[in-house]
Amino acid sequence: MNQKANEWANFAEKVVRDAGKRVVELREEGIVDKMFKNAGELVTSADLESDKIIREAITQCYPEHRILSEESRVNGWGDITFDGPLWIIDPLDGTVNYANNLPHFGISIAIAFDGIVWAGAVYAPDLNCTYVGIRNQGAYCNGELLKVYNSSESIADAVIGTGFPHNKKDLKSALSRVNILSTHCRDIRRFAAPTIDICYVASGKLHGHTESLAPWDVAASGLIAREAGALTGHVNAVPDGIPIELYGDDVLFSAPNIFKDLLHLLRLPNTKEP
Repeated sequence: MNQKANEWANFAEKVVRDAGKRVVELREEGIVDKMFKNAGELVTSADLESDKIIREAITQCYPEHRILSEESRVNGWGDITFDGPLWIIDPLDGTVNYANNLPHFGISIAIAFDGIVWAGAVYAPDLNCTYVGIRNQGAYCNGELLKVYNSSESIADAVIGTGFPHNKKDLKSALSRVNILSTHCRDIRRFAAPTIDICYVASGKLHGHTESLAPWDVAASGLIAREAGALTGHVNAVPDGIPIELYGDDVLFSAPNIFKDLLHLLRLPNTKEP
């Protein structure tokens, strides 16, 4: 499987860069159409074009593999089958940033086998950063080895990334999380592209990141963070039958030296709605 993981990582890196190049071209050509999903979530024609590029590449090279993409997502976890090889795609993370010419957006691809993530890549075109993770072989940005920095002595010194849900009805728990972080940590950041935020943990730009996310947000970036030395946990229990590496609800990624205290802090108010 390790040999396959290298092959998959090389494939993922190439495809995210191809898709990233195309979404940048579409923006520069000024031909990006905007639409809205349920709960007012923005989607653009660039999301769909990127999804098409990635799907076609996977289908051509790995026709027997299944695909789970944000742009063809299912309702709930019950319809997802994790057996065997599964490609998990976020064709354009940070769509609002992309549509407003902000640099924090990226393309993310990972492959899981029986629910275990083996390889993944995240490409941020405007930041000129290509992150790659390979299980048991490390994580890299533009070819340079990544390592989480334990630079903060305590959570009081830590800068933590977080985010907000698209559905405004779910804001209460997110605001509770922001309140607890902002009153106990050095500061918080919200870049609105969690695949990149989690890679920032891997590269030492953030001490941690926490929010409620989807599998396509955490598959590639989570592997990259773990391979760089970050720890992963959840504020609440992971439901039975869902692979822990793909479960993003109330997830935490952080440098090891503050992980225990940060997870304890987040669990105190139990920010998840009853």
